[in-house]
Amino acid sequence: MTHHGEDEVHEPAYYVEPLASSREWVKDNVVPSKQQVFDYAKSLFPILGWIYRYNWTWFLGDLVAGVTVGVVVIPQGMAYAKLAQLPPEFGLYSSFVGCAMYFIFATSKDITIGPVAVMSTLMGNILTDVMPHLPQYADTPYLVAGCMSVVLGCIVTAIGLLRLGFIVDFIPLPAIAAFMTGSALNIAMGQIPTLMGNNSVKGYNTRAPTYLVFGNFFKYIKHCNINAAVGLTALFLLYVIRWVCGYAARRWPSREKLFFFLSTLRTAFVILLYTLISYLVNRHHHDKPKFSILGVVPRGFQHMQVPVVNSNILSEVAGKIPSAIIVLVIEHISISKSFGRVNNYTINPNQELIAIGITNIFGPFFGAYPATGSFSRTAIKSKAGVRTPLAGVITAAIVVIAIYALPPVFYYISNALLAAVIIHAVGDLISTPTAIKKFWKVSPFEFFIFWAGVIVSVFSSIDNGIYTSVAASAALLLFRIAKAQGKFVGTIRVYDRPTLRRASQQDKPGNSRSVFVPLDLSDGTNPSVKPQLPADGIFIYRFNEGYLYPNAVHFTEHMVAGIFKRTRPGIVNPYGSLGNRPWNDPGPRHKSESDIDMSLPILRAVILDFTGVSNVDITSIQNLVDVRRQLDRYANDTVSWHFAGVKSPWTRRALIAGGFGSSDSVTRTVFSVANVGVTNDKDFASATHNDAGFASAYHSQEEFAVDSRSQEKGKPEIMANSLDTAVIPILSVNHPYFHVDLDEALKATELELGLKKPFE
Repeated sequence: MTHHGEDEVHEPAYYVEPLASSREWVKDNVVPSKQQVFDYAKSLFPILGWIYRYNWTWFLGDLVAGVTVGVVVIPQGMAYAKLAQLPPEFGLYSSFVGCAMYFIFATSKDITIGPVAVMSTLMGNILTDVMPHLPQYADTPYLVAGCMSVVLGCIVTAIGLLRLGFIVDFIPLPAIAAFMTGSALNIAMGQIPTLMGNNSVKGYNTRAPTYLVFGNFFKYIKHCNINAAVGLTALFLLYVIRWVCGYAARRWPSREKLFFFLSTLRTAFVILLYTLISYLVNRHHHDKPKFSILGVVPRGFQHMQVPVVNSNILSEVAGKIPSAIIVLVIEHISISKSFGRVNNYTINPNQELIAIGITNIFGPFFGAYPATGSFSRTAIKSKAGVRTPLAGVITAAIVVIAIYALPPVFYYISNALLAAVIIHAVGDLISTPTAIKKFWKVSPFEFFIFWAGVIVSVFSSIDNGIYTSVAASAALLLFRIAKAQGKFVGTIRVYDRPTLRRASQQDKPGNSRSVFVPLDLSDGTNPSVKPQLPADGIFIYRFNEGYLYPNAVHFTEHMVAGIFKRTRPGIVNPYGSLGNRPWNDPGPRHKSESDIDMSLPILRAVILDFTGVSNVDITSIQNLVDVRRQLDRYANDTVSWHFAGVKSPWTRRALIAGGFGSSDSVTRTVFSVANVGVTNDKDFASATHNDAGFASAYHSQEEFAVDSRSQEKGKPEIMANSLDTAVIPILSVNHPYFHVDLDEALKATELELGLKKPFE
């Protein structure tokens, strides 16, 4: 060993990486340990992690938020139930169950589960489509809705339990925005006839495609009545109160909280005001009210029963399940993630799926229909200062009070008023011009996907709009994967400088390093900087995406075409006679050196940058093997293949299985090593030991000078009371064609080809 004062350097140990093992993978990723089983079971009930720390401060915050949301959810629930083609009390049942059960399984303090406009509209469309085929349930459509809720709940719960929540991430923001915007337009347009009072005209189908409802509205506009006065003024008042409170909050920031609560309670205020007016107008006209009112709402839970799930209902609703699951899941997960980021906490998507799944499974026992997270009520709950998910229980208590105490008041609520409430609520779901403009700036392709989803929703249905935007997004993703294109890269020597001023003689040069950029500078590198090409016959090719079967051929065809363009064949006429020449070889008939640019180099080595490759598969490896054979024939010699930045042991295993990574005649000529400080023999052995073992000898061309005294009895000498340094190789020494980075790969290739002397 070489001594430097009190420090010493151990002889370098040769690291041999064990191949990735299927048995180890199964053990680490499939077979859970006892601790993992316990953690999984505990994770199903997040309440156990915080309920024992509950305190009065949290309770006060939850009380305010719970009551505030409760006041909002009561009118919204009844209005959304009518969207679902169900009596208004079912909206209250769904509101109660969602709020009462969610806190047990919740990982978000802000989310409020209950009836929402989009899911209710979709449920109403489903009932409209299937009820003609289920005449036995003509008087009890809520049984069909309950069956649908149980089925959706079971599927979503299974997705959560199996930890498949990542599937939601495949639905991008433009697809979600398109479905929300299209749904909002569909819902708002469908409520305008009720708002204006001409919805009862025979032949006017308010559940037709949005464009038809819009056209028919003007066709039947002469049938509008006094309901329009109620609906329009209520809608106007809702917007005025919101604008005034927003302006006042900006004008007097110190009272922002007060104006927030006044704005939040605007729906309750308007409903109470117009219900009072309705009572005064219609109290003596029960049989023939002056304008359309809600009518009798039964007191209490009148529809508690075991849900009906049978083959008759399932066969009719089966085709509607996929779109319902998409709506149920993406609305809830997108809202919970959004508010988690805003309020600085992380939600567990799998657990959230379990929460809405359990809610929808048990909801029909109380008469509920499918429910999910509500954006408007979640925003209110968050701004009201909610502290824990337990606020939902307080909201549920408010709903129960309403179910038992307020049905006589509900009788006089105007249907036009509820239509105004719905239109006012769904208006916030429409994407703003600013957001749409940002889509165009970020990704024009996704901008058009957004509009495709919206247009299909308007001219067809919400279901088809969802399928269109999701399918188009998936097609774009697959296209980008399949048409991914790598780049040939060259070297730029860069230096670190504190400023960009002109260097003077007094300036000391900063640290230098090599960076590899595309030869065509397509990554935005300054065009004044020219990358240096590797030595003649050496090509460095960078994969910019994963290397898998959809894009394997596209990658290698681009690489081979670039190599053919920049090199000449190793032999002038590889076919010999004319009879052996392929039919698609255009000639000339008799090839000679005059037909080939002899100034071009012969291909000698290919370096592949795998830093962007996370996985490979059988098809991609076989494609690489085929390309290797093709290039060997083209060069009329064995082409050297080097790989830089291979991160996964499974990728290395696959490459080794394909015959890459090592050679019988070549050993590693460049070592990337780390200096590891150790304090005794035991630590040194621990730092360098692995299952495959090490060799104590060192390579004759290694860059580290090692004194012969370090070989005493094959064991390094340790100096007492000193910090010793062990030289540890980063990568396995038995695979010389795998390299830490491109810099090492290029040096190793040049050494192998004799273009440079060792450590020149």
